[in-house]
Amino acid sequence: MIELLTERQLLILEAIIQDYTNAGRPVGSKFLEQQLPMNVSSATIRNEMAVLEHLGFIGKEHSSSGRVPSLKGYRYYVDNLVKPDEIDQNEIESIRLSLDSNYYKVDEIIKESAKILSEMTNYTAITFKPEVKNLRFQGFRVLPLGNQQVMMILITSDGNTESQLFNLPRDLSGDEIEAVIRVINDRIVGLPLDQVIARLHETLPLLLHYVQHPLGFLDIFGSILERSAQEQFFVGGKLNLLNFVGDGDVEQIKKLYSLIERSDDINELVGNSGQTIQVKIGDELTNSSLANYSLISATYDVAQHGQGLIALLGPTNMPYSKMIGLMRAFREELTRKLLDYYHLYEE
Repeated sequence: MIELLTERQLLILEAIIQDYTNAGRPVGSKFLEQQLPMNVSSATIRNEMAVLEHLGFIGKEHSSSGRVPSLKGYRYYVDNLVKPDEIDQNEIESIRLSLDSNYYKVDEIIKESAKILSEMTNYTAITFKPEVKNLRFQGFRVLPLGNQQVMMILITSDGNTESQLFNLPRDLSGDEIEAVIRVINDRIVGLPLDQVIARLHETLPLLLHYVQHPLGFLDIFGSILERSAQEQFFVGGKLNLLNFVGDGDVEQIKKLYSLIERSDDINELVGNSGQTIQVKIGDELTNSSLANYSLISATYDVAQHGQGLIALLGPTNMPYSKMIGLMRAFREELTRKLLDYYHLYEE
């Protein structure tokens, strides 16, 4: 059930959240009396605060007479009251300047964007590269390393490379290796990644002319290909996450640091509801260690090159209006940079 608040209650709730965000301490009726844009006595404010507390939107810290927002209060504020800030031109120019480098891979842009976003906010930033809809196989190389060991290198149409070491059978000659490379490149260059493995298996009879046991070779090839197609992300400002842990809470520090080191946990944490901007607060996050944190995520779209995601993980009392406004602006500038990159790459 969604509670309907009066205009005065909405103003009080909004003022409490904004003041608590700015000062980080409980907000009292005397202070609110000076802040509200209407002439209301402190006694009336206390009565309204009692109603908001009864409804679960605010609460007390210890014996303090001041109030702090609850997770329910933050949720209501984000859903109904928050107005994203307009980012001024100086900040936009700062983002553009930060991204204004010569990049040779999409991964470099996405990695740098996580670093920039974390430095701008002092929070932990997570950036996902676009899920390329039409990613294709671009080429295949084998680099000899000596002692029958080679490095297999795969190149995809977004400029990304993946590699893996592979031990060759001792009876396999250099000419046979070159023949295999030619067969694979002739048959699969230009194919979408999801069609490559099927085509390789169709090519097995031809490969048998050059290698006695091609299946092991193709298994290695398939594992590299799978890794290349996987969703990739980068984390900036990992240690910023620890700035909001209570003094001496060593266990939470361990859990948080473990969280940001595990790709499965990051994927589950961020998720993707398909919403352009999404805010998850406290117990809405999948990890119990994040009860006092919020996550703001924003999708970005680079046309036929796919859709990616950026996210900020910070304290529950973050300035939502400012952060949501920043995420909108950053998403636009990142999209612009990626489109410029793809345009240059395809020419």
